Amino acid sequence: MKINKAIFPVAGLGTRFLPATKAQPKEMLPVVDKPLIQYAVEEAYAAGIRQMIFINGRTKRSIPDHFDTAYELEAELAAAAKHELLELVHSIKPDDMECIYIRQSKALGLGHAVLCAQCVVVNEPFAVLLADDLMVGSPPVLKQMVERFADWQASIIAVQEVPKDQTRRYGMVAGTPVNDRMMDMTHIVEKPAPEDAPSNLGVAGRYILTPGIFREIAAQPRGVGGEIQLTDGIAALMRREKVFAFRYEGRRYDCGSKEGFLEANVELALAHPQLGPGFRSYLKTLNL
Repeated sequence: MKINKAIFPVAGLGTRFLPATKAQPKEMLPVVDKPLIQYAVEEAYAAGIRQMIFINGRTKRSIPDHFDTAYELEAELAAAAKHELLELVHSIKPDDMECIYIRQSKALGLGHAVLCAQCVVVNEPFAVLLADDLMVGSPPVLKQMVERFADWQASIIAVQEVPKDQTRRYGMVAGTPVNDRMMDMTHIVEKPAPEDAPSNLGVAGRYILTPGIFREIAAQPRGVGGEIQLTDGIAALMRREKVFAFRYEGRRYDCGSKEGFLEANVELALAHPQLGPGFRSYLKTLNL
C-alpha cells in the first residue's frame, strides 16, 4: 500500500495568537515568505502525496483561496512580464495536486477532525500533518516516514525527546526499540503529568495511519479537554495492530507557540538563500 492522501486539520481558532488570528487562520501566518499551511503541504507533496484533504471551519476561507487560482493576480503578473513571480504563484498548487475541503462543524478535537475525512480516505492508509508543527528535515520528515511505511506497512507516529516539565503539552509514548529510529509502541498517553509520563518521547505533528483508526476513533468517548482525542484512538488501535514510533531526523518548530513561531522565522530567514546574508548582518548590529 502507498500513501496517497494527507489530512490537514485546520479548523482550530488559534487563540494563542490573538489578536493576529482574529480575522485570519493561524495556519496562514507567514514564516519568512510562506504561510505555515504551505510548508506542510509542500512536505506532503515531497513525500509523493497528491491528494490534500483540509478539515476546516467556517472562518478558514483564506486557506482554499490560497491554493485556488488567482486569475486577476496572474493576469497582472503576466501583463507586467513578471514571469518569476507568476511561476512562484503557479507553484503553490502544482497541476497534479488535488485539494479537498471538508467542514468540521463542531470543534470536537483532533480525533474528530481526522474522522471527518473518512468519507474521502475510505480504506486507504493516510498521513496527518499538523501545520503549526513546522518540520525541517533532509529528506523531509514525512518522506522519511513514508519510506518506513513502505517497509513496515503499519501506522507510524513521529516522536521526539521532550523535557520532563513539558509532558503536559504532548502525547507521550513508550515501547520496545526495533532499531535506532523505530520503536514498537506499547503505551501512548495524552498530556500526562511528568510523574505519569511513560518515557521522554513525545508525539510530533506527523502521523501515518491505517484506516483501522477510524473505527477506533468513532468508538472513543471524549477524553482530555472534553475532546475526541486522536491519541485515545491510537491507543485502542495498538490493541489490534502494530503501531510504531519513529524518531525522525530533522528539526521541529512549535509554531503553535509564539516563541517557536519567532524561532522558526529567525532560523529560516537565516537559511534563506536571498535573505539570509543580509539578515545575518543585521542581527550582528544588534549586539545581542
